Amino acid sequence: MKNLNVALVRLLQFVVFVLFTFIVLVYFGTMVLLPLDIVVLITKFLNVLGIGTLFGAIVAVPVVAYLGKIVYGTPGLIQMIIDNGIDLANTGKQRVEAFNKIAEAAK
Repeated sequence: MKNLNVALVRLLQFVVFVLFTFIVLVYFGTMVLLPLDIVVLITKFLNVLGIGTLFGAIVAVPVVAYLGKIVYGTPGLIQMIIDNGIDLANTGKQRVEAFNKIAEAAK
């Protein structure tokens, strides 16, 4: 019975590890894909206004670059975003390591 308990604890530990890994990847992936999505949205908006998609993309890229410069120039914002992601990863690591104590108690 003890082996079954340890196996279940290890299974839950793996599930928590996969969950937090997925969450961290989604968090940082969103930071990469968000500017690309804004380029697509501006391009589609300019296409609705009658400006071609190619010209819309040529206009959208500098607009998004300028918005990124504004965000980057905001004091402390980038560091706060990175710190939040790192805190999320550290929280996941702590939760996964907490299962080790439970597994040792189950043995």
